Amino acid sequence: MINLPTPVNIFYWWNFGSILGLYLFVQVLRGLFLSIHYCPNVSIAFDRIIHIVQNVSNGWIMHNVHINGASFFFICLYHHIGRNIYYNSFVLGHTWVSGVSILLLSITTAFLGYVLPWGQISFWGATVITNLVSTVPYVGSTLVMWIWGGFSINNSTINRFFSFHFVLPFIILFFVFVHLFFLHLSGSSNPLGTNRDLYKIPFHPFFTIKDLFGFVVVLFVFYIVVMEYPYVLRDPDNFIPANPLVTPTHIQPE
Repeated sequence: MINLPTPVNIFYWWNFGSILGLYLFVQVLRGLFLSIHYCPNVSIAFDRIIHIVQNVSNGWIMHNVHINGASFFFICLYHHIGRNIYYNSFVLGHTWVSGVSILLLSITTAFLGYVLPWGQISFWGATVITNLVSTVPYVGSTLVMWIWGGFSINNSTINRFFSFHFVLPFIILFFVFVHLFFLHLSGSSNPLGTNRDLYKIPFHPFFTIKDLFGFVVVLFVFYIVVMEYPYVLRDPDNFIPANPLVTPTHIQPE
């Protein structure tokens, strides 16, 4: 990494890859601590979140960092992919495919985690998304019941969602190393799209400094959101315990 040949003309749009690595590390670490106090049971899952925030030492900041870190992770992820599309970085085939695999795994992980607080939006969001599988011809309904572990979303559903939400980040970490391996084989793209074998300089110290500056900026914004506006990216209906008998009036994408 220190002596990695890097195009001389890449700028701060190329920082989002390292920023994503930072957020992924934060998410895995905070998620590990939260899982110690969480219980995937429909009767007490919502109360366990309240317990973590109100009673566990520093639980409120672990919770706020995790829920907002997921949103910031996807903001950076979409910027990263958008830059790759704009500057034709998708021509690096293996790197692109491994990156898209990380995107799909991240979306799945985020969806599974969104169900765990067991609020109204969590429950009904899970109902809507899992019912999409029912459109598969012939076997759709059977697949939905197989995912649920019953005839509706129940205790088995939240249990398996929690298990997969815990395991998938480690699979994402594996794909991140695969992604970096292929990136180092092919080298980074650059804004001009010129020959990737020309006009390169060592990654360190030139780009480590730029990455550190990017870390400081995004962590500063992240700190402001976590401390001052921790619930600005959440739906208010998720502060209501899940109720299968009452559908929220405005189910909509975040």
